[in-house]
Amino acid sequence: MNIISFLLYCIVVTCSPGPANIVILSSVQHSGAKKTMRYVYGATMAFGLLLILSTLMNRVLVEIIPNILIIMQVIGSIYMLYLAYKIYKMGSMEDKPNPNANFRSGLLMQLVNPKVLLFTLTVIPSYVMPFYTSSLTLFMFVIIITVIGFFAFTTWVVFGAIFRAFLQNHQKILNTLMALFLVYSAIMISGIL
Repeated sequence: MNIISFLLYCIVVTCSPGPANIVILSSVQHSGAKKTMRYVYGATMAFGLLLILSTLMNRVLVEIIPNILIIMQVIGSIYMLYLAYKIYKMGSMEDKPNPNANFRSGLLMQLVNPKVLLFTLTVIPSYVMPFYTSSLTLFMFVIIITVIGFFAFTTWVVFGAIFRAFLQNHQKILNTLMALFLVYSAIMISGIL
């Protein structure tokens, strides 16, 4: 298992702008960090639940269709390339006030967030299942990815409050770097190299 590629993928996807992260950034500006953390707890809970459900579903699929891992690696690679393109082309962060920065809205946002749904469906079968099959090991990776997601959300809270102007001024460079990291990750899990 290429742990560097795995960690880069998890960090870039969870830290890159998406619906939940943009809501977090906006909520910090309008509601403060303490209230926004309630949203983060809900988003983290949903993220972990989706990872568990995805792992269980993929485990069943691997037992039924042994070659599904190769298909999931290809789908995961294509999805990462799509995300890299979207991040590279992303415009400036818009200020969207959200007075409902609470646990429930964080939970619900993640359950319908396409970025999170696709990520949770691809990360375990693409990076972990080709090398590990033990239920305990798979659960350990679910916990690791959930913690990475929590730290990514919390980073948006902290640095969103401190560095918003800087991030907006250098967004194109940051987006380009995140896109390149995703392209690297896509190549690594595709099996090309």
